[in-house]
Amino acid sequence: MTNIRRKRKEDPIYNDCWMYILLLTTLVILLESLKSYTFKIHGIYLSYSLFLLPLVYLLANYITKKYDYKKTVAAIAISGVMSVCFVAVMSFALGKQLMLSSLSGEFCAYVVSQFVNLTIYLFLLNNTKTPIVLIFVNYLFSLIVYYMFYTLIYLNMIILDNFWEGYLITLVIQFFVCIPVAIIDKIVKRGREQSK
Repeated sequence: MTNIRRKRKEDPIYNDCWMYILLLTTLVILLESLKSYTFKIHGIYLSYSLFLLPLVYLLANYITKKYDYKKTVAAIAISGVMSVCFVAVMSFALGKQLMLSSLSGEFCAYVVSQFVNLTIYLFLLNNTKTPIVLIFVNYLFSLIVYYMFYTLIYLNMIILDNFWEGYLITLVIQFFVCIPVAIIDKIVKRGREQSK
């Protein structure tokens, strides 16, 4: 009888990973919403979403670190599908024409870059002491993959007058955004499900 009571006390009362999956989905929908709001640097229009994108990767890595790979895959799948649904609903609500390239481009860029991030991050967690420099490089590489897929599929062009300048400015800004993100990531300890 006492063993049963001890086991019940040791077992977690609830699984709260659904909150992080919901938060990731909300951030991805906010990311889609911010793509239409821009600011100008040196004659280049950049989206405000570039500040939010590293946080999306941080949250996916947090779910991986605190829970496990399967929950992160579920979070990526749910947030990816919800972002496509959000774009479709908003296009319908605003009376805009919905293009397949916009749906597939954003979805592919998000999912592929998240899985690149997740694969490298999981390797770092399991095979190294996760040095902050490698975590930082992983974030930057995932952002490069995201913009590469987004540009090739969604925009369907890379030869614009100021594309490369805007691309490089975006990566420089995200370089500085990724510094505190990598530091936060390094501070987070592995979760209870990873230690079993």
